[in-house]
Amino acid sequence: MSAEPVSYCGDMSTSPLLSLPGAVAAEAPDAGVAAHYGDPLREQRRLEAGEGFVDLSHHDVIKVSGPDRLSWLHSLTTQHLTGLKPHEATLTLVLSPHGHIEHALYGVDDGEAFWAHLEPGEAPALVEFLDRMRFMLRVEVADVSADFAIVHEAGTGGDTPEDVLVRETAYGRELFLPRERLERYGREHAHPAGMWAYEALRIAAYRPRLGLETDHRTIVHELGLIDTAVHLDKGCYRGQETVARVHNLGRPPRRLVFLHLDGTPEALPEHGAPVELAGRQVGFVTSSVRHHELGPIALALIKRNTAVDAELLAGGVPATQEVVVPA
Repeated sequence: MSAEPVSYCGDMSTSPLLSLPGAVAAEAPDAGVAAHYGDPLREQRRLEAGEGFVDLSHHDVIKVSGPDRLSWLHSLTTQHLTGLKPHEATLTLVLSPHGHIEHALYGVDDGEAFWAHLEPGEAPALVEFLDRMRFMLRVEVADVSADFAIVHEAGTGGDTPEDVLVRETAYGRELFLPRERLERYGREHAHPAGMWAYEALRIAAYRPRLGLETDHRTIVHELGLIDTAVHLDKGCYRGQETVARVHNLGRPPRRLVFLHLDGTPEALPEHGAPVELAGRQVGFVTSSVRHHELGPIALALIKRNTAVDAELLAGGVPATQEVVVPA
């Protein structure tokens, strides 16, 4: 039981915010933006306090316009979208015919078009799939990654220019900012935070990320996404049979788990590192980071029937579990 290598094929340019003081470039899958700006633990604390922003301009952005867009996307993805109100945030998934997660869309509709940001390099494949499914419907799909950049702001409810679309979430808000204004935004706003800080808060909140917490056979139940990204009372969509069957039986093959890691080793286990129980591999590490309060932490996918109180080895590092998805 092992992870597949993380691979992103995006061709996004280097962010101009890497010119800000103290910026250190991140590595894949976050190449092109900052890992940190000199003090990642302080950046974490500020984000947690609702201060500062994170450059997510390496994310892809798509736009779906046309009067049939919401009913059409409703029929193709996991979420109930026909009644989506303007400026209401949503998370919806595109599944394979067998119910495996292929794309995650962090979306919002502005009343005229549905906008979504995706992991780096995901837009071309998603746009190709959506274009094949248009038929005679009044929809247009466009990859607008070259024109718009995503910026995460830790606070909520702040002032925003009228021409900037905002996606409000429980953990901050995301701006769909014209890319030409990204450099100016960075100069005018205080407390930039890098991906290390952003990822630390994501992992501590048990939020899975496509390409890290997923592989080619991940289903929604394994990640605990039923409540946030799936609507169980809607019509047919690709992969729905798997969703319904596993939901009714309650037996996904794996489950996401949060790990507290022993702080003695200097190195954190990498993505794909084996998780072992009594010398037998039961899963793999998906993400790991150093948290400003919790110390070294990680997310992992492990076999469902692994005892919830079992002490594990994650990449050779002793680890204890917190339950994310019940066994």
